[in-house]
Amino acid sequence: MTTLKYILGPMRLPFLILTPACVVLGLSTAIWTSGQVSYFRFIMALIGAFSAHISVNAFNEYFDFKTGLDYKTERTPFSGGSGALPERPEFARHALITALVTLIITALIGLFFLFVSGPALLPLGVFGLLIIIGYTPLLTRNSMLCLFAPGIGFGPLMVMGTDFVLTGEYSMTAFFASLVPFFLVSNLLLLNQFPDAEADKSIGRSHFPGVAGRRKSSFIYTSFILLTYLSIIYGVDLQYLPSYSLLGLITFIPALFVCVGAYRHAEDIQKLIPYMGMNVIINVTTPLLVAIGLFLG
Repeated sequence: MTTLKYILGPMRLPFLILTPACVVLGLSTAIWTSGQVSYFRFIMALIGAFSAHISVNAFNEYFDFKTGLDYKTERTPFSGGSGALPERPEFARHALITALVTLIITALIGLFFLFVSGPALLPLGVFGLLIIIGYTPLLTRNSMLCLFAPGIGFGPLMVMGTDFVLTGEYSMTAFFASLVPFFLVSNLLLLNQFPDAEADKSIGRSHFPGVAGRRKSSFIYTSFILLTYLSIIYGVDLQYLPSYSLLGLITFIPALFVCVGAYRHAEDIQKLIPYMGMNVIINVTTPLLVAIGLFLG
């Protein structure tokens, strides 16, 4: 059991709950626009999404350990990695193997869908694989890429990708729905970078909390929160989303509390931690609420 703990640690299993929320959102857009879908394809898409998420997590754990970052960060329940590799360095090889195996699984599932759904899926697939491989060693070196890459992965790539393999075409419904996790997940990583700002900067990473400061980054966080809910409203207004999708607005008030907390406690990580936890809840529940609205609509 102890060995299993250190093998599974780099997968960051508790954080994988975000994956089904985004894939279910893609399922809901497909059902709303086409009526019937293949649940076999849905299961395959879910497995591919899980393997992609595990791969990027394991790559992140491996590179954070190899660069020495793990020894500089102060871990919180929501940042700083699993802590598995600093405790047992001999499992670094297992983390890399996990990252590569799940990357291969993701690619194979992508090839399956490319065969059954057509070449129009290729740009999403290639872009997704590049984000998985390049996020930690390359994209984190540029503040804009570091900000947008997570949201692109869980938003347009995951939601629109799921919708496409279920319907065979791209839709504006899936696009507007994908904007919800796009802004929220970008925010999730942004806020989780607050505790590691100095440590990340020391190894050459360039994200907004380290470059612009935590307080200024809280304004980016607030802007993305507002854009999340405006995307839902605008999608409904243009009739790309059903009115029931406004259920996603239920999390707006808690999100505003996180905005205030991010600003007030930007420099006090211990006081910021409860708001980081609430941010995770918002990331999971908001896409699910929009999905429920699509199922009802």
